[in-house]
Amino acid sequence: MHPEFPLQDGLIHLNHAAVAPWPQRTVHAVAGFAMQNGVAGSLNYPQWLEVEARLRRRLAHLIDAPSPDDIALCKNTSEALSLIAWGLTWQPGDNVVISDQEFPSNRIVWESLTPLGVEVRRAEIGGEDPEGAIIAACDGRTRVVALSAVQYGVGLKLDLPPIGDHCRKRGILFVVDAIQQLGAAPFDVEAAQADFVAADGHKWMLGPEGIALFYSRPEARAQLQLRQFGWHMVEHVGDFERLDWQPAATARRFEPGSPNMLGIYGLEASLSLLEEVGIDVVSRRIGERIELLIGSLQAAGHRLLTPRDPARHAGIVTFVPRDGDTHGAFARLQQAGVFCAPRGGGIRFSPHFHTPFSQLDIAVNAVEK
Repeated sequence: MHPEFPLQDGLIHLNHAAVAPWPQRTVHAVAGFAMQNGVAGSLNYPQWLEVEARLRRRLAHLIDAPSPDDIALCKNTSEALSLIAWGLTWQPGDNVVISDQEFPSNRIVWESLTPLGVEVRRAEIGGEDPEGAIIAACDGRTRVVALSAVQYGVGLKLDLPPIGDHCRKRGILFVVDAIQQLGAAPFDVEAAQADFVAADGHKWMLGPEGIALFYSRPEARAQLQLRQFGWHMVEHVGDFERLDWQPAATARRFEPGSPNMLGIYGLEASLSLLEEVGIDVVSRRIGERIELLIGSLQAAGHRLLTPRDPARHAGIVTFVPRDGDTHGAFARLQQAGVFCAPRGGGIRFSPHFHTPFSQLDIAVNAVEK
């Protein structure tokens, strides 16, 4: 058992694609922040701001962003996507291209635009060329392509650069929901040519709920009309007597009010662990666990829904039991202490870099016992 994750006896946590357990350093960081508040209030607020700045730097590093100034801290992925969807000016007949496997966060927000005459196109990506299917769904009225880097259900990992290149050459905004990739695999925002990236911290980044990354490329950021206003989103933040104001030039313009300091302390601590281990090492270790699961599940006769090609998956393996009884298998797994999820038409396992290999064997055996 990894010292940062002393999970309770009998629990096999294979649900990092949902809500991950916190590392011990995150538990201590949040508890310490709470204790500090209990005895000193906000006396150490300058220290809080240092932690906030450090978090922005860690997030920028995680996605290879040019600057921490391009990182806003939102409540969740849905809020960040809403800032984009409702910050743009739309005309009847415009369209948005998504995939047919998106989590509701990256579907509902675009469907909310249909009263404005915006069409939402769902490209079918279950074939041999998902990127080609997405590109083929675009036309001269496509304003946005919005995709999950890794699909939440079957775990399909998209090759983002060809899509980003297509969008950039045609003036289409490229929006990436990276929640199922950040913390599980490397991500290069410039190589992907993404204009916006959104991701909660509570999955593979191992942080708390209620704090999310929102990256915006400066040229794209300027296209969004602001819908939320407050003291924290202005250029001269902290100058409370100033009567003239303008939005911050940085991504902080999307943060209208007081930051979620509790979440900031938690996510900053969690990312420090990922940086210490190294995202390449994390990705390799997750990959080793995924390969073990895929091999064991196939050997047992279960049907994989997750692509077999290592380039096509990250930390998710979804399968259908060989007898087809997904409900029964899921009940047996729960009874055996295997914490997983019914997703994508099957059962989803999502281990992290620290998951013991022995627990993976137990989980596979528990599918039929």
